[in-house]
Amino acid sequence: MVKRVAVILAGCGVFDGTEINEACAVLVHLSRAGAEVKMFAPNVDQMDVVNHCEGNPQTEKRNVLLESARIARGKVTDLAKLDVDAFDVLIIPGGFGVAKNLSDWATKGKDFSVKPEVEKVIKSFHKAGKPIAMCCISPVLAAKVLPGCEVTVGHDCESEKWPSAGTAKTLCEMGCKHVNKDVTEAHVDTKNKLVTTSAFMCNAPLHEVFDGVGVMVTEVLKLI
Repeated sequence: MVKRVAVILAGCGVFDGTEINEACAVLVHLSRAGAEVKMFAPNVDQMDVVNHCEGNPQTEKRNVLLESARIARGKVTDLAKLDVDAFDVLIIPGGFGVAKNLSDWATKGKDFSVKPEVEKVIKSFHKAGKPIAMCCISPVLAAKVLPGCEVTVGHDCESEKWPSAGTAKTLCEMGCKHVNKDVTEAHVDTKNKLVTTSAFMCNAPLHEVFDGVGVMVTEVLKLI
């Protein structure tokens, strides 16, 4: 059986969209697994546009769907058109676009909300008993939409390797169970059919992030 996977993108670029390396890792591992993939993104303006050389916000406006097309090689569809019945799995890579364009985590922290059409898709996959995978910062979406779920964003003790460990503590404050995992590992919440991995929440070499995303993809496809 060919596994049909929906991937949600949030723009193009780590500071204001989807983290490109993570998206590519997801797509490579799905390709190797023989999955049929279709990419989606919300047809909305980005929260901001960031100069990726200097890290500074710019005055221009960019559209999340149009920017996501850069990763999807043009083959991306408006998220509003995603039909849950047509897919077996949902995957959401990370990047600041998750915190800015799929939610407002970037400005509100644990008091954030998930964009309605993104929340609707996540809830629909979960209600249908279909597995979901998220990496990097994306698990915060599950923490909000699926209360009490189990996730990993890496480790909960801050260090040079884990500079964003505070996120794990915040997820616990939201009522989730955080499970410490290394960057090459993934956590499987069997009850919620949710698979997560830290990816670039860890200060790790690219190949280790790639391998961790591969474990996430392998584990989520097993849940179909």
